Amino acid sequence: MRTFNYSLIKDQKWDSELLGLIAAIYKEAGRQEMYLKQRPEELEKLVEIAKVQSTEASNAIEGIRTTSTRIRQLVAEKTAPKNRSEQEIAGYRDVLNIIHESFDAIPITRNYILQLHKILYSHSTNSIAGQTKNVQNYISASYPDGHTEILFTPLAPYETPEAIDRICEEYNRVIGNMELEPLIAIPVFIHDFLCIHPFNDGNGRMSRLLTTLLLYRNGFYVGKYISLEAKIAKNKDLYYDALSASQDGWHEGKDDPVPFIKYLLGTILAAYRDFEDRFALVETKLPAIETVRRAAEYKIGRFTKQDIRELCPSLSLSSLEGALRKLVASGEIRREGSGKNTCYFRTT
Repeated sequence: MRTFNYSLIKDQKWDSELLGLIAAIYKEAGRQEMYLKQRPEELEKLVEIAKVQSTEASNAIEGIRTTSTRIRQLVAEKTAPKNRSEQEIAGYRDVLNIIHESFDAIPITRNYILQLHKILYSHSTNSIAGQTKNVQNYISASYPDGHTEILFTPLAPYETPEAIDRICEEYNRVIGNMELEPLIAIPVFIHDFLCIHPFNDGNGRMSRLLTTLLLYRNGFYVGKYISLEAKIAKNKDLYYDALSASQDGWHEGKDDPVPFIKYLLGTILAAYRDFEDRFALVETKLPAIETVRRAAEYKIGRFTKQDIRELCPSLSLSSLEGALRKLVASGEIRREGSGKNTCYFRTT
């Protein structure tokens, strides 16, 4: 079985692009802390939006979907799940809530990871929820001509429990002894977790939940206000490409985690910059039409009412819709389509 040794990683020379990403994230994290002290109440409205986006996007990556209305009702716990997809969505919501509320009381150990996996399936009848896999799994791709190709073979079931223990132990050691920059240790842990692929089902969703947990435990709270999962879903091909590029030679300990590290750091940095944009819109009390006008200025090309709503959490739906109508009437934005297909774009 592969040897997990973060000591080899800590001695690695990192290029200027990767170091630049780390420096930029620390700068943005410092600014976020300042913003949170200035307008905590307004920014709390971003939390619920991020929870909905994270729950919807992380499940959608795995093909688990329901309507936007049902997602919002499930995340707000105003309805019971009606089918298997909704059961899994409700489970993701539950784990995300636990991480939001108790991240500092969730140690990084196999037992806790298994407990979170059990909660992920607490609304469904997954017979091995909270247990590592009992059959060999594969990471594969399906092609338009109908054939499927195995891209990567994770560890065998009998190797999995020990491997999870090892990555937890190594991660805790380098973080506890401050031997490795957390923004490097976190992507390496997630990459190893995905290569082990410890569960029969739910590996991708668990990896994204663990990313949020590890970031919170190291003082990076952007995922509370801006959905990292939504950013991954928007460019999921880049996510899979980075993971694939980093997996080569993993079993022999000859893999290069840098593509995945850079991908994840780029995603985190983009989320911090989104946070700054959204803060600018809640920083000053403005009339609804001016708030929506400014939100539209952040958009290039077509955008939806939901896109604007995410940038303007302080506005009621009726105020937002009224502002959009006024901007259309004044010619500042143009409306296309109708019903669910309605979208807008700036004319100037």
